[in-house]
Amino acid sequence: MAIGKKERYEESELYHIRHSTAHVMAQAVMEMFPGEAKIAIGPPIEDGFYYDFDLPRPLIPEDLEMIEHRMREIISGDHHFERRELSGNEARTIFADQPYKIELIDGLEQGGMDEYGESIEEMPEISIYTHDTFTDLCRGPHVEHTGQINTDAIKLLNVAGAYWRGDEKRPMLQRIYGTAWKTVDELEQYLWRLEEARKRDHRRLGKELDLFSISEAVGPGLILWHPKGGMVRKIVEDYCREQHLEGGYEFVYSPHIGKLSLWEKSGHLDWYQEGMFAPLDIEGQQYYIKPMNCPFHMEIFKSRTRSYRDLPIRYAEWGTVYRYERSGVLHGLLRVRGFTQDDAHLFCRPDQMPEEIDRVLEFSLHILRAFGFEDFQAYLSTRNPEKAIGAADEWNAPTEALRMSLERSEIPYKVDEGEATFYGPKIDLKLRDVLNREWQLTTIQFDFTLPERFDLSYVGRDGQEHRPYVIHRALVGSMERFMGVLIEHYAGAFPVWLAPVQVVLIPIADRHVEYANSVAERLRESDLRVEVDIRSERMNAKIRDAQLQKVPYMLVVGDREVKANAVAVRLRSEEDLGDMPVEKFLERTQADIEARC
Repeated sequence: MAIGKKERYEESELYHIRHSTAHVMAQAVMEMFPGEAKIAIGPPIEDGFYYDFDLPRPLIPEDLEMIEHRMREIISGDHHFERRELSGNEARTIFADQPYKIELIDGLEQGGMDEYGESIEEMPEISIYTHDTFTDLCRGPHVEHTGQINTDAIKLLNVAGAYWRGDEKRPMLQRIYGTAWKTVDELEQYLWRLEEARKRDHRRLGKELDLFSISEAVGPGLILWHPKGGMVRKIVEDYCREQHLEGGYEFVYSPHIGKLSLWEKSGHLDWYQEGMFAPLDIEGQQYYIKPMNCPFHMEIFKSRTRSYRDLPIRYAEWGTVYRYERSGVLHGLLRVRGFTQDDAHLFCRPDQMPEEIDRVLEFSLHILRAFGFEDFQAYLSTRNPEKAIGAADEWNAPTEALRMSLERSEIPYKVDEGEATFYGPKIDLKLRDVLNREWQLTTIQFDFTLPERFDLSYVGRDGQEHRPYVIHRALVGSMERFMGVLIEHYAGAFPVWLAPVQVVLIPIADRHVEYANSVAERLRESDLRVEVDIRSERMNAKIRDAQLQKVPYMLVVGDREVKANAVAVRLRSEEDLGDMPVEKFLERTQADIEARC
């Protein structure tokens, strides 16, 4: 089900529209602060655009309304976008009073950096785009004229702080985010998704449902799991571990630190040192907190002689790793500094490699589907001749094995030509949640590098030593990120089997507490997670609180229920199922759990 190379967003009509709308917004802001506004960059981004400004005062919501009104006036003028190439000196003259543009021009002229501060290999041409009274340093592309922007399908969203070029030592700018679409319906659907995403924000729900927290006393990007969040995570991990055992994996454990020489051997100090925390000095030797589990698994494999009969070997570890991320990019559970990977490394013979890739892809889809995800998109990254380790013919077999495995899986995939990392082709498996947002979780990565660096071998049928193939696999990616995705996908209302509290017993009066406790005990005997609400609050308040905590079942008990050995069943959806015998309720919940609903 290949659907060709991933379509470049930069070539789409929406990209042109959003890029042009960013210029229109910059014009409106410049007019609001004549002679005072300093402009930086304003690129399109996924679902919208932004522009960074250095302004004489902070913007307020009313400013956005005024800017948006002026934007519509500019767009209605049907101004053409005119492109012109020019020299660096000409550009400096045009932007003489714009220091950020001057810095960009210098970077373009000297080469090595584009107008967005990103590294480039060749020096690009310097060009400007002009519409109406506004000129910007820009490579494009744009629409032909502002009339191609739908004035009713644009919206400014918010203002945020952003360091110039992402460097906290540089000036803090004001970044205005906006969005633009072709039609009003598309805009309204997007705004609905934004609002729904706000309601589902795992950071807000994590606090409201008492799942996790982040403490400044501990440090940013380091997660503290509370009992309820810890319970959900335990259920997820227990299920995954059980499935791994059934899938032929063996569990290993590795330390949190390793000697400098280990990371030199693995290549991390050459390729990944910026993402590692500073070393520790232990008895005169440097140790690094691990950013990955891979080197340890290599050492476990080579700890004794391996025969071809031993392969394949599948090592799995829920290993906590630590990676340095700038504080500005940390984001709840989705971008952290310490996280636990469901890591696996598969060691196999070349003849076993196609089957192993099939197995690991099928296994990954099986696990993700168990958590309620059904919509997947895969990306196959192929060799980049300029950065790849190993000859082109060495890449052919694993790349084709990955491709054929995707074909057999019948999930849609796109080919990212030349986008593989230097050490081998890979599959990135992304899923879409209920809001159609795409999340990167599973990676299946073929590796030419570590088997060589660690001199891995097995004894073949011929009695000679051979190099095994290694496949890296992170299934849910990290438990922190996966938990964030789960929280947002279900808006905190986990299916019954995952809910940290599955049932709350609500006695109407004190005289019903003893019966409520006896029912709770019966349910616990069947492995249900149960609480009894004995607060002095009114019944309706207790029901409402349980609903806000997104507990699947509320069982109200009063005189009638005590007499009939029954419970009055209410759902978090506010549906009232009425009275039913305790055993019947138990059958219902067990059926829900078995069906993972």
